[in-house]
Amino acid sequence: MTSMEQILDTVRRLDGALVLEPRAGDGTPEIAWGDAFFYHAPDGEVPTSEQPFGTVVTKNYPDDVAFDLDRPGRWRVNVHVGRARARVLVPGREPAAVVVPDVLLPHPVYGDLGWVCVLNPAGRTTPLVLDLLSEAHDAARRRSERRRALG
Repeated sequence: MTSMEQILDTVRRLDGALVLEPRAGDGTPEIAWGDAFFYHAPDGEVPTSEQPFGTVVTKNYPDDVAFDLDRPGRWRVNVHVGRARARVLVPGREPAAVVVPDVLLPHPVYGDLGWVCVLNPAGRTTPLVLDLLSEAHDAARRRSERRRALG
């Protein structure tokens, strides 16, 4: 099984990537503590006008309980791949009623917006997840560069 730390380390090595890991006492909302949010931020500052290109979540959120992340040992990687790519990666799939680890699925809340996810990535999905995170980072970098060019 892939560890969450392996995913985080891989993203940290991407040029200009920022891995935000909210913790108690840092001013972030408690619900985000223990999760990770991935941004393209070469200046090291969390962008105020951009969403993360990927996340790792370790618990249920009020509108996101399908993966039962409150159970011990469960965590999920989420990656924004865009609507067109998501249709290719998970064609015709609906968010799963029964979720199994190590399977690429549409995100249960943001699937229609081009997000995919994997519960506890392991041997089958880790290479794909790492590639998707790299591609998502590149797309975030290009968006950031376009915004800077426009002033």
